[in-house]
Amino acid sequence: MRLWSLHPSYLDSKGLVALWREGLLAKAVLAGQTRGYKNHPQLARFQSQRDPQAAINAYLLEVHREAERRGYRFDIRKLDVTRRRKKIRVTEGQLRYEWSHLQTKLLHRDLPRHERNASIVEVQPHPLMEVIPGEIESWERQTAFR
Repeated sequence: MRLWSLHPSYLDSKGLVALWREGLLAKAVLAGQTRGYKNHPQLARFQSQRDPQAAINAYLLEVHREAERRGYRFDIRKLDVTRRRKKIRVTEGQLRYEWSHLQTKLLHRDLPRHERNASIVEVQPHPLMEVIPGEIESWERQTAFR
């Protein structure tokens, strides 16, 4: 499960569809509707919110908006649309780590998107995220990129 801190516009089609599906799984986990993935590290930032369900719904709403911009038909009825204004903090180090991770994936999976992303100087976070100074988040499971 990967719930990207990056803006969803950087993802390729496979990545965006996977994010939607994994986000819906995270929503079910946070609602106690499934027994698997309860302790998955990607859920930590949502679990730490005062209202985890509102946070994941706001996160997925932005994924849905990106899907609509691309002409995809993700079912918004799967969300409890909310007006969440509180941002989730993410460190600069986490954003850089995820950017490298995504670019490595795209190098193998979607070269044109990788090349388009390569020209980006200032990486934008997911609209729900607020970037703060710091290293890679403690919940991140770091892997060597291939």
